[in-house]
Amino acid sequence: MTDARGSDSRFGETNARRAPGTPCWVSLMVHGPAATHDFYGALFGWEFRPGPQQLGPYARALLVGREVAGIGQLPPDRQLPTAWTPYFASDDVNRTAETVRLCGGTVGVGPLDAGEAGRMALGSDPAGAVFGIWQAAAHLGTAVAGVPGTPVWNELLTYETARVAKFYETVFGFEPVPDASPGRDYVTLHLDGRPVAGIHGTGEALPRDRGPHWMTYFEVADTDESAARLVELGGHVLSPADDTPHGRVATVADPEGARFALLAVRH
Repeated sequence: MTDARGSDSRFGETNARRAPGTPCWVSLMVHGPAATHDFYGALFGWEFRPGPQQLGPYARALLVGREVAGIGQLPPDRQLPTAWTPYFASDDVNRTAETVRLCGGTVGVGPLDAGEAGRMALGSDPAGAVFGIWQAAAHLGTAVAGVPGTPVWNELLTYETARVAKFYETVFGFEPVPDASPGRDYVTLHLDGRPVAGIHGTGEALPRDRGPHWMTYFEVADTDESAARLVELGGHVLSPADDTPHGRVATVADPEGARFALLAVRH
């Protein structure tokens, strides 16, 4: 990852319409929403209120009364993997979805209206990683950042960066900036000169049961304490806490197996 702090503003300054391509929301679809609400509520201090129901039961997570993420329910007859999904802003979700198709990706859901909140679609890149597209109306996206319990970074784990970086560049207008470190296949996606997301090519080290996927980093005050709390709540630590140039990071999973990262940002 790169300097996540440069990708968003401080507390209370994010409730504005995002430029196209900006990561603006994260959403999780699970089989047991009630238990998932309890888990993330205890871990991050989130509270929940109902959101648009176009794709089934859906709730928005709130932190100090401001929206930070969404949790919906998977259809009970489909055993799909649970995963956090980032949404990227668009001024025209229909046009963006068509560009996804033209560039070798697929559109699995939508475009469709989410009530008065906005218009959305779910797509996947040429390697199969799922992401969302959000055209805001009443709901502009995550309304708070820079404090524990908020998304701070999104990173794509995939086989190699070159092809998918070109895809995201064309679809969302990102400027891909490759890491110059020898032997490291990493690209930072910039928008208007700011880092907004990353792509990490891991080759055959990618988990076979997951394939290419996006990983959301959530800010915490203390990575070790949050990881220990997560285990108490029924989650799992996949990669123990480790110090990086950007802060202390642990890769974890919730009780249903959705993977995410805990990051205590280095200030």
